Amino acid sequence: MSEKTNQQRRRFLGIATMTIAATQLGQFGSANAQSSQTKPKETTMTQPGTAHTDTKAIRPSAQSARDIRGASPYVEIENEPAPKLIVDPPLPEGLTRGIFWAQYRVENLRIVPVFGAGARQVSPRVGHLHITVDDLPWWWADASDSNTIDIAGLPPGQHKVKIELVDPNHNVFPGQVVTLAFTVPDYKSAHSH
Repeated sequence: MSEKTNQQRRRFLGIATMTIAATQLGQFGSANAQSSQTKPKETTMTQPGTAHTDTKAIRPSAQSARDIRGASPYVEIENEPAPKLIVDPPLPEGLTRGIFWAQYRVENLRIVPVFGAGARQVSPRVGHLHITVDDLPWWWADASDSNTIDIAGLPPGQHKVKIELVDPNHNVFPGQVVTLAFTVPDYKSAHSH
């Protein structure tokens, strides 16, 4: 297969992946969906290749969509930087009820439910998380990109949760493993009467 064909295939797979992710997001709703009370920015084209934005619609410190969301799924990224996993400590409000809530984000990767060898060729890069609790011999895959890992029903005591950033074939990206050790307080006796 020629290099040009490979590039076209990667671009197609990237567009298909993002279309699937957008469809799934539309089915489940989005906290970022535009509310009926939000007035959209007005942009008008002034000449080919340039845009004029209504300055009342943006703040001086506003960042571009690319700054916040990353690269467009329609353009192949050459020499992509390595993906990065960032995980916050568990939220204390959950631990007092036996619930592990830890917020996370990733850089240079999009978490989507796309798997297999072909998905490794997608640009921008895609993957998902593997989550393991207390060194159990099994884990589960999280491809939801929900921003928060949610594990309920933990008994009081010491625990740890391992979060791995993996490619579509379940291979861990080098150095992208975060293990959080924490203690669930004795919430059961505190709530009994």
